[in-house]
Amino acid sequence: MGAIREPAKVKIIVGVLAKNAAAVEAVREPLRQRFGCEDLNLAPFPFTFTNYYIDEIGSTPVRAFFSYEPLVDRTEIVEIKRWTNDVELEIAEKNGTPNLRPVNLDPGYMTLGQFFLATTKDQRQRVYMRDGIFVEPTLYFQDGHFHAFEWTYRDYQSETYINYLEQVRARLAYQMSTGKPYRLRAKQ
Repeated sequence: MGAIREPAKVKIIVGVLAKNAAAVEAVREPLRQRFGCEDLNLAPFPFTFTNYYIDEIGSTPVRAFFSYEPLVDRTEIVEIKRWTNDVELEIAEKNGTPNLRPVNLDPGYMTLGQFFLATTKDQRQRVYMRDGIFVEPTLYFQDGHFHAFEWTYRDYQSETYINYLEQVRARLAYQMSTGKPYRLRAKQ
């Protein structure tokens, strides 16, 4: 029988899908207030993987990513996903489009071995956490790189996302081994 112990804390990453870079920038401060100091960001770039969001976000959306220094217990993803859903609804109300989200927030967390996305939708590969929230193993880390599962969204299989997430993982590994944020590493 294995000893029961608490799993390592995880790094929070939020993907932002929005109409333009200004809409991404507008959501940064609420994210910082909720999650703390930003660690590594991926600046807004054109999102061309699907037109699924065209009615809500428009025909030329951008994607950006933000990771955060404070590590959290992985079960906090439930509160985080519920909070990001509330933020999306608040933005929609302020925008005068209560049924259409002009900003889509996709929170997830990273361990050294996997990257998970939180969702409200059930599927065969998703694991129910609680309070209506599931997590989906989206990528796994093996042989020095992240790899996709058969169900991984196409955009999360892209070189841009993988490169960014591997950089975040390197920062997480440093943070876990030293107990210090990456920004405090000794400059060589």
